[in-house]
Amino acid sequence: MSTFQAPKGTYDLIPPDSAKFLAVREAISAPLRASGYGYIETPGFEDVNLFARGVGESTDIVTKEMYTLTTKGGSELALRPEGTASVLRAALEANLHKLGNLPVKLWYSGSYYRYERPQKGRYRHFSQVGAEAIGAEDPVLDAELIILADQAYRSLGLAQFRILLNSLGDKECRPVYREALQGFLAGLDLDEETRRRSAINPLRVLDDKRAEVQKQLAGAPMLRDHLCDACKAYHEEVRALLTAAGVAFEDDEKLVRGLDYYTRTTFEFVHDGLGSQSAVGGGGRYDGLSEMIGGPALPSVGWALGVDRTVLALEAEGVELDIPAPTSVYAVPLGEEARRVLFGVVTELRRSGVAADFAFGGRGLKGAMKSANRSGARLTVVAGERDLAEGVVQLKEMESGEQTAVPLDGVVEAIRARLV
Repeated sequence: MSTFQAPKGTYDLIPPDSAKFLAVREAISAPLRASGYGYIETPGFEDVNLFARGVGESTDIVTKEMYTLTTKGGSELALRPEGTASVLRAALEANLHKLGNLPVKLWYSGSYYRYERPQKGRYRHFSQVGAEAIGAEDPVLDAELIILADQAYRSLGLAQFRILLNSLGDKECRPVYREALQGFLAGLDLDEETRRRSAINPLRVLDDKRAEVQKQLAGAPMLRDHLCDACKAYHEEVRALLTAAGVAFEDDEKLVRGLDYYTRTTFEFVHDGLGSQSAVGGGGRYDGLSEMIGGPALPSVGWALGVDRTVLALEAEGVELDIPAPTSVYAVPLGEEARRVLFGVVTELRRSGVAADFAFGGRGLKGAMKSANRSGARLTVVAGERDLAEGVVQLKEMESGEQTAVPLDGVVEAIRARLV
């Protein structure tokens, strides 16, 4: 037992389970890469004010959940709790919006950190794949991102997820709704912290998961009744595009999401097999975020999908991913000369694109063959002194047990032919 363990609320990804996470990341990113989204990677920590301004000072993420630190030089930094603010900051810093090809379409994958009570599906360190389309106000773009996420989940074999959809209005109509909602909340029996939150961003109160708060919100004014004509038309176009694409969704008038920067389109992917932590991902339009962090007006939309929660959703549905064995060929040398020769064969196989491994450590035949079985290899190459004297190696089919002698100088070609 090691002296040290992973910090509370975190997890290690180790084989063979780590292969599931890699497969999920690949499946989520594949539709993005085929749709013009380029990969971006940002630092694991940023200026704390980037998140305070962008994510919102009234959010639990900023007030309770950020990991913050002070550098030796006195700078205040925070481990990134989400990806959008960092990606937008990087795009602005690199002036990607000035290159003349809007929207700037980016995707990313990485770890994020929030200090919250650990439970199944909610960790202090978690993994996401995200996508952002920066610099265009177009309902087709909103629909594109939702469709690509739906495509990714279905490519994994997920079937029991639901898409929740809402509109949060814009700077023209939301202030009217905000005033109506604040008036309603003023008459409720709320604790001091929730009242403080309602004064900063009353829509965040709608996102409160506590039963005693939700019960009082039964008669709250609905945002749909306060949307301006432009926001109504925009939302109806998103809905029509999704319907035309055959992507099912549910209208959820109370869907807010936990970040302050969302405007107009907002959506969430939920899976009922995950219990209370049912959200596997979500996103929306954030037309004012660029200005909040000191940039120009750049209407944008994006989402982030949780890798760990997607894995849990797959397990809840009993979906087994088709993950190929990491090794196709396993080499078992018997004797020092065979070690040198077969290591050369393994090196040549790898260079030709064949996944190959080697019985290291000078183990005997029985132990080496057990390792070959555990590796999942289809073929095992075995050679001893007599084989080498005859200029051959033994090629064994692991499933059938059939073994044949193959000329040493043609073993790579023979292996490649059998693996086709």
